Amino acid sequence: MPELPEVETVRRGLAPHLESARLSEVRLHRANLRYPFPERFAQRLEGAGVLRLERRAKYLLAWLDTQDVWVTHLGMTGRFQINDSPDDLARYYHAVSPDEKHLHFQCLATKGEAVARIDFYDPRRFGFMLLLTPDALYDSKWFRGLGVEPLSGDLSADYLLGMAKGRNVNLKALLMAQGDAKGGGIAGLGNIYVCEALYRARLSPDHKASALTQAQAVALVDGIKSVLEEAVAAGGSSISDFAATSGELGYFQHRFCVYDRKGEPCLRKDGGIIERKVHQGRSSFFCPVCQL
Repeated sequence: MPELPEVETVRRGLAPHLESARLSEVRLHRANLRYPFPERFAQRLEGAGVLRLERRAKYLLAWLDTQDVWVTHLGMTGRFQINDSPDDLARYYHAVSPDEKHLHFQCLATKGEAVARIDFYDPRRFGFMLLLTPDALYDSKWFRGLGVEPLSGDLSADYLLGMAKGRNVNLKALLMAQGDAKGGGIAGLGNIYVCEALYRARLSPDHKASALTQAQAVALVDGIKSVLEEAVAAGGSSISDFAATSGELGYFQHRFCVYDRKGEPCLRKDGGIIERKVHQGRSSFFCPVCQL
């Protein structure tokens, strides 16, 4: 499933084409993805202007001048593709697609004299799109209680220590929790980057959250931010079906230190061999020598 760096990569690819653009020729090629498309979805997007495109956790939020917010979650295999050549636009009007079976949403985005075709593909159809009012957005089940953004200044060592205080869970579980009813937690962290951040901080995924020290919290926050920043700069990790809006593949998977490296030697050359363990149904990869 695309994680925060992959979703941020998609946002950055879409933003130059969508922000300040006017939507038109909206087409739905099926009635539903994971959920049914919102009622009158195409009609409500038709003619709308996109004020800005944001990311919250693993969601894309397009704020419209119609007082609606167009929300997209990529699910496991969802991807946007931007097409802006004359041939691409001509094919749009003739409904031709090289992957028509998995093409579920299309629209045109017009910005001045520039026109781009925005396609959304999702082979497994675990992604979804919503259309919510700003008032309803953060009270919805998808956004209510989401924690802080890990790349923002809100994530600090003190915040992490507050999260961990008195918690009888391991660090892997603590970091994977997206938030709670009070909004405590870290939004958007996924399995790959939690594994990599814990490695950078030299902390075991089994380390008790309540035993986290100030120095360890500082190291872990640094590990979270650095791995996410580097992954975004690399265009994310192209595993499974993920690709950027241009169709290009990210390359951060070539920099994994522990994820999916079971049985390989630790890159710190400390004699450790990367192990795999299952936490809450998800694979954790770690070095038993340097991660304590």
